[in-house]
Amino acid sequence: MNVFDNLILGFQTAATPENLLFCLAGVLLGTLVGVLPGLGVTATIAMLLPLTFQLGPTSALIMLAGIYYGAQYGGSTTAILINLPGESSSAVTAIDGYQMARKGRAGTALATAALGSFFAGCVSTLLVAIFAPPLTTVALKFGPAEYFSLMLLGLVASIALAHGSILKALAMVVLGLLLGLVGTDVFTGGERFIFGVREFADGLSFVALAVGVFGVAEILRNLEDEKTRTVLQTKVSNLWPSKEDFRRMAGPVLRGTGIGSLLGILPGGGAILASFAAYTVEKRISKHPEEFGKGAIEGVAGPESANNAGAQTSFIPLLTLGIPANPVMALMIGAMIIQGITPGPGVAAEKPDLFWGLIASMWIGNLLLLLLNLPLIGLWVKMLTVPYYILFPIIMTFCSVGVYSVNGNAFDLYSICAFGLVGYVMLKLKCEPAPLLLGFVLGPMMEENLRRAMLISRGDPMTFVNRPISAVLLVLTVLVLAAVLLPSIRKRREEVFQEED
Repeated sequence: MNVFDNLILGFQTAATPENLLFCLAGVLLGTLVGVLPGLGVTATIAMLLPLTFQLGPTSALIMLAGIYYGAQYGGSTTAILINLPGESSSAVTAIDGYQMARKGRAGTALATAALGSFFAGCVSTLLVAIFAPPLTTVALKFGPAEYFSLMLLGLVASIALAHGSILKALAMVVLGLLLGLVGTDVFTGGERFIFGVREFADGLSFVALAVGVFGVAEILRNLEDEKTRTVLQTKVSNLWPSKEDFRRMAGPVLRGTGIGSLLGILPGGGAILASFAAYTVEKRISKHPEEFGKGAIEGVAGPESANNAGAQTSFIPLLTLGIPANPVMALMIGAMIIQGITPGPGVAAEKPDLFWGLIASMWIGNLLLLLLNLPLIGLWVKMLTVPYYILFPIIMTFCSVGVYSVNGNAFDLYSICAFGLVGYVMLKLKCEPAPLLLGFVLGPMMEENLRRAMLISRGDPMTFVNRPISAVLLVLTVLVLAAVLLPSIRKRREEVFQEED
């Protein structure tokens, strides 16, 4: 089947009443999550993960995907209206978007964000449809050695692109790898690191870990420091940009779409890195850089296009290789595993309706977001007034019921409490939980492929170097690691020399 035939299959799957309903639910919930600062898309998907156990695989993934890219839309609303990004990727949008709102151009800023996001989402989804099948064919040639090297590259790249301390990001990855070792050895059947707790024999619960570290920890952090939200008291009008606005936003939208589509594929990068990169590019090439920070429409169009394009193309490594490009994709892998699906290149061949249905649903979801977001702007503004002390008890109840429903095991409720406290401590220590989740997801797969490769090669570690694809991936890993460490080493040496002088 060619791409056209596959897309017909995808739209037939995505356009069923059930899948349309879950797509609509996903994008609406995603927009709501983006609008309400403090929740976060990762925490929300982690909380909803238990519910996907009750849904069909295609419906579950369509809904979770809708939440992800829907949150990119919603995050711009708060960034523009109250200068408080609902999503990290919308932080750049707040710089010029809020200034446009203060000048009475809130409607134009919101429309620019929505139209740029819609265009970028459609184009990047087309790229997913075009490039996913050939990459899947290449991935089928991967053996255990290649998969191990690829996952190692992914973890190193996630460290490189993490915010803050590189050492803390590395520590989080290692902690995630260690937590992934708890349970029963897949080759020998022996129990490892369970410390007499029988519930650990099957390994730590991915759902409990994700809900605790992201959901509960985020709730505790927000309860400790609830932000004051003052909604701009001006009526949102003039939602359609002028001809001059369209002229000025056309270039940034195209460039942002290209930047986001490329950076979205990178492990750990995705929408956040794309939005910052797009803003930097627009400011550097602008003939009037002094306008940036004072309400430049380019400062809204570029980043918003980039973060949505990055969100869509981050599905490429997930669908083709079974490798998560960011924490949300790691949760998507968790959802696939819950449904009994093995992530990787086999999904396209074994479940083409799911593979292409998910891709087709992204076009449908982006159209729904465009049709719903601007007309419902009044509703989203109202939602900004909901106090946290009402919101969070509802979320906690929802989390607890959802986690318990997966296995019917009360131990999972204790687990989310424990992981929530651990996650809260990590946030206080400024340790990002995202590398931990990636390490936890990739760790068992890395170990399995490492041991499988060593068994096939009869214990010869040179198998990772002798195989061309694996060797190239290892070289890339070393280069990324060097790019991360060398500046830090040079800076440290300069500090030492200054102290000696």
